[in-house]
Amino acid sequence: MNLHLNFREIATASMILFAVIDIVGSVPIIISLRNKVGHVQSEKASIVAACIMVAFLFVGEEILNLIRVDVNSFAVAGAFVIFFLAIEMILGVNLHKDEKPETASIVPIAFPLIAGAGTMTSLLALRAEFYVENIIVAIIINIIFVYLVLKSSSRIGKLLGSNGLGVIRKVFGVVLLAIAVKLFATNINQLF
Repeated sequence: MNLHLNFREIATASMILFAVIDIVGSVPIIISLRNKVGHVQSEKASIVAACIMVAFLFVGEEILNLIRVDVNSFAVAGAFVIFFLAIEMILGVNLHKDEKPETASIVPIAFPLIAGAGTMTSLLALRAEFYVENIIVAIIINIIFVYLVLKSSSRIGKLLGSNGLGVIRKVFGVVLLAIAVKLFATNINQLF
């Protein structure tokens, strides 16, 4: 088996997933969950999220083939989802309804907070452009970072404060907006 490991692809995919997962921007949500339900199982949440992401990376395309949707079409649709996520982050508005969780085990931290719709869409969009092994390395890098953030979320929240978290969220919102435009521009030509 020939591995196509490419540092540039790994770095790009890692940054895209980092911006989409937005675990640092989710610290206020994680702190709120800790206050409501007590202990958050960081290891369990990280491992389950990684499994969901890797499974969707492989099975997601098969699901699309089953319903006769090509990866480029999904990438264009994903560009719209990422665009709206970016708008939420930049403007600080919610365009979707969040359910109030009663438990913080697997749901809602592993899914949908870490491995949510935006992450799934991004994975298939990345698959249209990058080698799978580079995306898997990017997932592992992000899951390690997610685990570290989950473990130290209280300290991060105190260190950054609400203003610092807001700035980080907006910066990654702009990054996501640029990614959405690039995904759209790259894949729209393949549809015609």
